[in-house]
Amino acid sequence: MVQKKDGMNYAPKGKPAPVVKEGEFVIAAIALDHGHIYGMCNGLIEAGASLKWVYDPDPKKVEAFLKTYPQVKAASSEEEILADPEVKLVCGAAVTNQRCALGLRVMEAGKDYFTDKAPLTSLEQLAAAKEMVQKTGRKYMVYYSERIHVESAVFAGQLIEQGAIGTPIHIDGFGPHRIGDPKGRPDWFYEKEKYGGILCDIGSHQIEQFLFYCNVKDAEVKYSEVGNYGHPEYPELEDFGDAMLVGDNGTTQHFRVDWFTPDGLSTWGDGRTFILGTEGYIELRKYVNVGTNDGTENHVFLVNKDGEQHFQVSGKVGYPFFGELILDCINRTENAMTQEHAFKAAELCVRAELQAEMRKTK
Repeated sequence: MVQKKDGMNYAPKGKPAPVVKEGEFVIAAIALDHGHIYGMCNGLIEAGASLKWVYDPDPKKVEAFLKTYPQVKAASSEEEILADPEVKLVCGAAVTNQRCALGLRVMEAGKDYFTDKAPLTSLEQLAAAKEMVQKTGRKYMVYYSERIHVESAVFAGQLIEQGAIGTPIHIDGFGPHRIGDPKGRPDWFYEKEKYGGILCDIGSHQIEQFLFYCNVKDAEVKYSEVGNYGHPEYPELEDFGDAMLVGDNGTTQHFRVDWFTPDGLSTWGDGRTFILGTEGYIELRKYVNVGTNDGTENHVFLVNKDGEQHFQVSGKVGYPFFGELILDCINRTENAMTQEHAFKAAELCVRAELQAEMRKTK
């Protein structure tokens, strides 16, 4: 059952689709600061990975993790995991501004790294990550969950690949989130230096989808803005942000992210994506079909020359990214996500945040 109260604990479960035999691809989890670590591990385990170790300096986090994955060993230190030659990939969901440093240590130890989004919070961290990838040949992959772990988003990519809407030319993305009880969030969630800002954090999902769906290799942030409209008691929290980007192929994107999901919505956010193509368009209603009260998610609406179509794809598409990632790590290929793509999305969300900060200071 997917947790629907808040996005911080969103951890989808799919059907087993192993691409390797048990014990053939061993993984570990380090840093349990964000609940996305469960979604990351779920996806890899369903694809056949064997989760061997977990480490976090907070024993309560480790205890909770072991309740979900009782087969896992609790390591005494990060170093114990990094020294294990069986471990091929380390999953991490550290505090956002600490994710790059963890990744550098993981890659230096000769292992691939799979981090929660946002994967970093500064251009300096990006440069360090790129340098370490070049030095070690290891992967620095990112859990952009709102595309890779949402079946409607996966299906949209398949429709586009099949030419269902012609060539995509514009995307509108909406990523509202519920903050819930503010006291239920960790302190770092309200510290700008640590979480990186709203465009860097949840805006990263939107920018990554633009790059993917519109086949964009590079883009320019034309406009970005952030604000705190409803949480004055947390002055460093940005509860609203939006941005406009133009891709190197002329495609465009506008997106909005916020922390204003009302309590009356049945899930943590009414995530929507609208993809306009030269021969049709797609609308995604990812987590709820508002007003129907039917409890369903993953609705895809397609309009093209063949007419109007509505698909409800929960349990019908799966999450191919995770199996592809495992095989990429084994074969040193880039089918799940290229390193260039992962880093470009990270770069653009940092640039959007920096540009928004400059607007605030004028």
